Amino acid sequence: MAQINCTQVKEFILMGLTDRPEWKMPLFLVFLSIYLFTAVGNLGLILVIRIDARLHTPMYFFLSNLAFVDFCYASVITPKMLGNFLYKQNVISFNACAAQLGCFLTFMVSECLLLASMAYDRYAAICNPLLYMITMSPGICIQLVVVPYSYSFLMALFHTILTFRLSYCHSNVINHFYCDDMPLLRLTCSDTSYKQLWILTCAGITFISSVLIVSVSYMFIVSAILRMRSAEGRRKAFSTCSSHMLAVTIFYGTLIFMYLQPSSSHSLDTDKLASVFYTVIIPMLNPLIYSLRNKDVKDALKKVTMSRDQAFVFLKVR
Repeated sequence: MAQINCTQVKEFILMGLTDRPEWKMPLFLVFLSIYLFTAVGNLGLILVIRIDARLHTPMYFFLSNLAFVDFCYASVITPKMLGNFLYKQNVISFNACAAQLGCFLTFMVSECLLLASMAYDRYAAICNPLLYMITMSPGICIQLVVVPYSYSFLMALFHTILTFRLSYCHSNVINHFYCDDMPLLRLTCSDTSYKQLWILTCAGITFISSVLIVSVSYMFIVSAILRMRSAEGRRKAFSTCSSHMLAVTIFYGTLIFMYLQPSSSHSLDTDKLASVFYTVIIPMLNPLIYSLRNKDVKDALKKVTMSRDQAFVFLKVR
C-alpha cells in the first residue's frame, strides 16, 4: 500500500479485480468481449426501437431509456476496469475519480427508478387497458423518465460532493476496480458518520420506494391476470411482463445481496464480485432478456436485418 504524508491526495491507484499477472490478459479479453457485446446490444436495441414504428409505444420508450442507461452505466466503469489488466498501476486523478463516482451513482439510481416506471407502465397496460393511452400519454411518459434522471443526478451530485470534501491523507490505494463510496470512505482521515448516515437514508428511500412501486404494481397485475377468463389472454399478459420481472429480479436481487448481507460476512472483496455483476453483467443481460423474450423486438430485428440484406444485394447488383 502506498503511504503518503497528511496532505490531500491528488490521485488514486485502483487495485482492480486481481493482482495475479497470469489472470490479467484472459480477464481483459473476457471483459472486453462483454463490453463490446453490451455496447452493440444496447445501442442496437435503441436503434431498432427508433426505426420500427410498431415499437413507438410507452413500453418501448421506457425500454430504450433503460438501454441508454445500461450503455452509459457500463461505459463509466468498464473502460477504466480494462486498464487494470493492462497497467502495473492504474492511476486515476482526484477529479476523474469524483466524476466516475458521480456518473456511476447517477446511472445506478436511474436504472433502479426506471424499472419502477416500467412496472407502473405494465400496471396501466394490463389493469386499465381501455385508458392506457390516456394514462400513459407522451407527457406522462416523459415525466416518468425525466424525474428519475433529475433525482438521480441531484442525489449523485450531493453524495459526490460529500465524499470528495473529506480529507484523504492515509493511503491512496483503492481496493476496488472503480471509485465507489465504501472503499473511498476507508481511506479518509475525516469523520464519516455524517456521510454514512446520508448513504443509509438516501439508499433506503430510493430502494424502498422503487421496490414498493414494483411490488404494488405486480400485485395488481397478477390479480388482474388471474381474473382473466381466457387462457390465451393470461399467457399474453404474463408474456408482456416476464422480461421486466426477470430484469427486476436480477438487478434488485444483486443490490439486496450486496447491501443487506450480514456485517460479519461483508468485505470489499465480496463487494467487488457483486459490483462486477451489476456494473458489467447486468447491462449485457438486459438487451438479451428483452430481445430474446419479446416477439415484437425479434420481429423488428428480423425486419431491420432483411432490409439491410436487401439493400446490400441491390447495391451489389448495380
